[in-house]
Amino acid sequence: MSARPQIVLALGGGVARGWAHIGVLRTLTAEGLEPDVICGTSIGALIGGLHLAGKLDAIERWARSLNQRKVIGLMDFTFGGPGLFAGEKLAKLLEEQAGGVCIETLPKPFVAVATELETGREVWLRDGSLIDALRASYALPGVFPPVKHEGRWLVDGALTNPCPTSVARSFGGKVVIGVSLHTDVIGSPSDAPTLVPGPIVPEEANPSPPSNITRWLRPDRMILDRLFTDRPEGPAISSVMIGALNILLDRVTRARLAGDPADVLIAPHTSHIGLIDFHRAEESIELGARAARDALPQIRYALEKLG
Repeated sequence: MSARPQIVLALGGGVARGWAHIGVLRTLTAEGLEPDVICGTSIGALIGGLHLAGKLDAIERWARSLNQRKVIGLMDFTFGGPGLFAGEKLAKLLEEQAGGVCIETLPKPFVAVATELETGREVWLRDGSLIDALRASYALPGVFPPVKHEGRWLVDGALTNPCPTSVARSFGGKVVIGVSLHTDVIGSPSDAPTLVPGPIVPEEANPSPPSNITRWLRPDRMILDRLFTDRPEGPAISSVMIGALNILLDRVTRARLAGDPADVLIAPHTSHIGLIDFHRAEESIELGARAARDALPQIRYALEKLG
């Protein structure tokens, strides 16, 4: 029988704020507190799974290299499909890093949390393709298409378990550390998207006759403007979606953590970072590292008392 794990880590969802998980993992590892088990939801699953696959350095380099233009370049819009984006560009990047890796071959136990679309049930993915599990865990409805797994359509695990401390607890670890990215986020001014700054028409473009408008107003920029630009008559589609997502994740996180509290909760102060501000990785990573450093005394105390 295997030894009882010392530390089980639960990495929560948070879209772009999830880069903070990199800072948390870096700090814990540097302090000799490498987790024995990792459970993750959404981007928490992405970071945790790639970490166990030995790809944390690669994902961190890529995240730090992102700017607004690169983030927009990853948005493979699709029309008539089940999601706003096809998600194939991101999937290709993941395949390049960890294609062919199975969860059961990882050096430590790993669980990715997803949600069954038809029933709303929480699903724990503990074997099979790592990339398929990650895609299912971050398949945010309306944004990315659902993923079919063993005959079931799966979507983002944050809908049912934004910070999977309950999953972590099931492993019987001595200390469960949760990382929640939804502290004090409701009403944050940063909730407004920042990916498309300035006017949609290049400032240097000269006015043209209406018949030539498509030469300088590209269709993709028109789509981005419709998605990301608030107007006097009402907020943009993205503002509505992101605001609703913030409310959902905040409320579900509070409820789940009240019922399944972590022994130590790490809560990076990332509320000022928008949910789609993927280009702010450097800041998010540092905030995660800072929060983890602040939690070190609690973690060591918990290990001493509970271990």
